Amino acid sequence: MAIQDNFYNIKQSILNISSKTQIIAVSKNQDFSKISQLLKIGHTEFGENKLQEASLKWKNYIHKYPKVNLHFIGKLQSNKVKDIFTVFNYVHSLDSEKLALLFSAIEKQSDKKLKYFIQVNIGEEPQKSGIHIKDCKNFVLFCKKLNLNVQGLMCIPPLNKNPKDYFLKLKKLNDENNFTELSMGMSDDFQIAAEMGSTYVRIGTAIFGKRN
Repeated sequence: MAIQDNFYNIKQSILNISSKTQIIAVSKNQDFSKISQLLKIGHTEFGENKLQEASLKWKNYIHKYPKVNLHFIGKLQSNKVKDIFTVFNYVHSLDSEKLALLFSAIEKQSDKKLKYFIQVNIGEEPQKSGIHIKDCKNFVLFCKKLNLNVQGLMCIPPLNKNPKDYFLKLKKLNDENNFTELSMGMSDDFQIAAEMGSTYVRIGTAIFGKRN
C-alpha cells in the first residue's frame, strides 16, 4: 500500500498547484509487483530509460493494459531507435537531427506515430545531452518538416542549483515555440516544476522508494 499512498500524496500535492500536470511513474529498476500497484488504481503513464529492461518487463503485460503509455526517458542510441519505436509511445529525449531522421524514416513505414519531447541542455553543461538553447528553434522547425509529432521541450536542470531558474527558462523557450506540453521535474523538484507550468513530471524514487 505504501506505493499507492505515495502516489496519491504526490498527486494531491500536484493538484493543489496545477490540474494540468500529469505524473509519469518512473518504473526503471522496479519489478512488476510494484508497478502493478499503480495499474490497479488506473495509472497509465510509466517511464523507462533502458530499452532491454522495458521490453522484458512489459512484454507479457502491455496487451492487458491497452491504455498504458510507455515513455522513453533515457539517452537515445541510433542503433536502438527501431526497437524504441516499437515498444514506446513517447520519447522525451530527442536531441539530434540524425535521430529525428531515423524516427521519421520508421514512421513512414508504419501506421504508428510517437509523441516526442525535444531535450534541451538548459544548463549548457558539456557532459549532458540535449539541444543547445540557441539551436532549439531551428531544430523544432527541422522536426516539424519531418512531420514528427513534437509535443514540447524537456530538460534536466543542473545538480545543486536552484531548478526554478532553469524551469522558467525552459517554459519561456517552450512558449516561444508555441508548445503547450512541457516535460520537466523529478522526485526532488516536481512541485516547483508544476508551479512553472510543467505538464509531465517524471517521478520514481518518491513513488517507489529507493531503487535496488
